[in-house]
Amino acid sequence: MSTTGRSREDAPAASDVAGTLATAEFVRLVAGADADSLAGAGLLARALDGNSIPFQVTVARPWASADRATEADLTVAIGPTGIDGDLALSGSRSASAAAFGAARELDAESADPTLALAGSRMADAPTATDFAEITGLERRPGVAVPTDDLADGLAHTTLTHAPFSGDPGAAADALETIDDGADDDRRVASLLALAALEGSPSERVAETIGAALRPFEGGPFETIGGYADVLEATVREDPGTAVALALGHDVREAALSAWRRHARSAHAAVDAATTGRYDGLFVARDDGDVPVETVARLLRDVRSPEPVVLALTDGRAAAAATPEAEVDLEAVFERAISRLGDGTAFGTRRRAVATVEAETADVITAVREAIQT
Repeated sequence: MSTTGRSREDAPAASDVAGTLATAEFVRLVAGADADSLAGAGLLARALDGNSIPFQVTVARPWASADRATEADLTVAIGPTGIDGDLALSGSRSASAAAFGAARELDAESADPTLALAGSRMADAPTATDFAEITGLERRPGVAVPTDDLADGLAHTTLTHAPFSGDPGAAADALETIDDGADDDRRVASLLALAALEGSPSERVAETIGAALRPFEGGPFETIGGYADVLEATVREDPGTAVALALGHDVREAALSAWRRHARSAHAAVDAATTGRYDGLFVARDDGDVPVETVARLLRDVRSPEPVVLALTDGRAAAAATPEAEVDLEAVFERAISRLGDGTAFGTRRRAVATVEAETADVITAVREAIQT
């Protein structure tokens, strides 16, 4: 049996969302397990708190059901959740940008643009870049990392992948090749760019590196990009800490610890994966408990010669597609699960996740056939 979420729709108007939330007695916020969705939930939760409206925040993953017994009279699905909410903030916009608009309508003082921008930074949505331009936050030279320890930041960022990824010692050695100077931030940016391009000098890698440079300043970490990276990693590694971070609690050290664990696992999986190339599809297989969503995104951005990446491990699958790919990954996974006969899948046009209880060859065949349908 296959289970999937509701069909995608554009998010309702901010004023409509705020009006509905304002009249609720208890709100259940269900966020997808990604930075964009989590930031959206955090923005709405803060606005609800500012209006003394009780709420609960839950993170949804296909292999960890978000179903909880609550007395909520309003359920809001934020991003890809696999549930039918009374309201859904998803569609073509970034969920955090949509939530920011609703939060400002409900309680303008609680609407944090740094959280909204961090969420939008990780959204595979065309409005994410537009939203960044209206926040009024300043850019600076350098790289988008969450800590002031550059070796730590370069080794553990999951915004890209380089030869020293996952290894602070190797990152420190690389940094020692840079001469200290007035333009040190630019030298570090150049180091990261050249290191990432070394393995795959493609246009896609260059775009990914460009997004990791000249970061916005603000938020509880050194940069907005670093904040986004921590949100994305922590929501998959330690959802409880991630929710606390999105709500504005002081869990910086716990979040950074989760970010480092997640990064080491993801970068190791990228390097260790058994890969195969098909027409339009790049497949990576790892054994064990690896973060397939992050692996799929990283491979899409820095390694794959194909527009769609499928990352597989025992019982789990994730896919990521470039903007140019003429494919809807949520629909692809739904069709693949239907062919395989059992599983759970949900996502967006460009990223999707699923549980799959089938042989690797069968999953690859089902996904390939679903892409071609």
